Amino acid sequence: MSKENKDYSKYFDFSGAKVLSEDEHGKRIRINGREINILSEPNHRQEKQRGKQSVEVLYDTELTEEFRSIGAGKHYIVYTYGCQMNEHDSETIKGLLEQMGYRATEDRKQADIILLNTCAIRENAEDKVFGELGHLKHLKTEKPDMLLGVCGCMSQEESVVNRILQKHGFVDLIFGTHNVHRLPHLIQEALFSKEMVVEVWSKEGDIVENLPKKREGLRGWVNIMYGCDKFCTYCIVPYTRGKERSRRPEDVIAEVRELARQGYKEITLLGQNVNAYGKDFEDIQYRFGDLMDDIHKIDIPRVRFTTSHPRDFDDHLIEVLAKGGNLVEHIHLPVQSGSSQVLKKMSRKYTRESYLELAHKIKKAIPNVAFTTDIIVGFPGETDEQFEETLSLVREVGYDSAYTFIYSPREGTPAAVMEDNVPMEVKSERLQRLNAAINEYSRKSNDRLLGSTVEVLVEGVSKNNDAMLSGRTRTNKLVHFEGSTDLVGSFVNVRITDTKTWYIKGNMIQDAVTASDAV
Repeated sequence: MSKENKDYSKYFDFSGAKVLSEDEHGKRIRINGREINILSEPNHRQEKQRGKQSVEVLYDTELTEEFRSIGAGKHYIVYTYGCQMNEHDSETIKGLLEQMGYRATEDRKQADIILLNTCAIRENAEDKVFGELGHLKHLKTEKPDMLLGVCGCMSQEESVVNRILQKHGFVDLIFGTHNVHRLPHLIQEALFSKEMVVEVWSKEGDIVENLPKKREGLRGWVNIMYGCDKFCTYCIVPYTRGKERSRRPEDVIAEVRELARQGYKEITLLGQNVNAYGKDFEDIQYRFGDLMDDIHKIDIPRVRFTTSHPRDFDDHLIEVLAKGGNLVEHIHLPVQSGSSQVLKKMSRKYTRESYLELAHKIKKAIPNVAFTTDIIVGFPGETDEQFEETLSLVREVGYDSAYTFIYSPREGTPAAVMEDNVPMEVKSERLQRLNAAINEYSRKSNDRLLGSTVEVLVEGVSKNNDAMLSGRTRTNKLVHFEGSTDLVGSFVNVRITDTKTWYIKGNMIQDAVTASDAV
């Protein structure tokens, strides 16, 4: 542990805390009557650093026998907040727990360990987690031997760990995004020491292969890289997820081939900035377009990816995606704002004009492409004119759908200290107008499908009507139609008879879908 890491008082208010012991392995303290074993803690200054230290790839991750029986006869619950990356981390967490002998349950009173895998993107995500901790406190009082843990992106924030230590001393375990593979060791430590265990790595971990995963549903998430080097001024992700580290191509391809062998119909390649894949390789010239071209040759029906950054969307990638086949015609391309001035303040490092040029280039190469995006309104200093530029960009691109947000400051990011001079009522009004424009183009996009035949991967029974099935097209549009539940997991052809803003409806048919119809 570094000297700067050992100055714990710099990060946490430990007034009233008693130091029990301290050595090179960490520090044990007593605070509010609870003993805490701090193995390592989040350090925002370290999280900002981007050194050239090498990242190792670890393959020998098999659990030893001492860990395989810890959870025998016990049950777990994992609650997941946030993005697909968090969902994928939860698959690994569940896989590790089941290797330890734990079994899943939905009954909190039956659970022997409950983990909250958290998101730090927006303030309301943190509020949800702390609200949930308040509910779980009563359960912990009734069942003191139950382990309660907080992990994920929130755990990488100094202020969050401080708040848990001071106000939620009933939590047993805190770990971050870089040391998920250490979960069995941390559980063992928490069980046997009866102390709160804190281990959050501020320096990025290595790439750990061959970890178990418990996948559920029809889709397979495949993480191809970790972290982000973009440092957009509003975003906490570079600090909570670390620098960009790409998995080796042969490991990614092997995982995709295994999912194809297992019969998965669809996979999604994941990365905080997925199309920056390979930029960190020093021994080979192999980028995201090369990876997609190789996966294009694997016998798996649908391949998606998220999330891409406009700066890294090169011509080679467009050329590969235009080949079609199992590479679907859906691209999520976050824009965040339609104003070049706001984009500069966000440190997005592209302009309105370059984004539009890229969008038109993609549409020319893939004429039936569906575009989705992320947009923030009310960024510090955003004027009425700049917001109008966002609206005009939405109309020019004609997005099929979008995730829209009111700007939420995140402590530790450059934008958090900018003057936030846009009143909340103005932000809310802008969000309503933006959503109205998005809805207009979403409906127009759906209307164009009236009378056409689409290929649908059947996901299950409709949430609102037990007599209907629902599924997704290649362009990720939601389709409802009548059919039997034995069709779940298969591809069917549906002729569209009715369109709404958020979904389309149709009748299942048996004739084949042509390449031009498959959307």
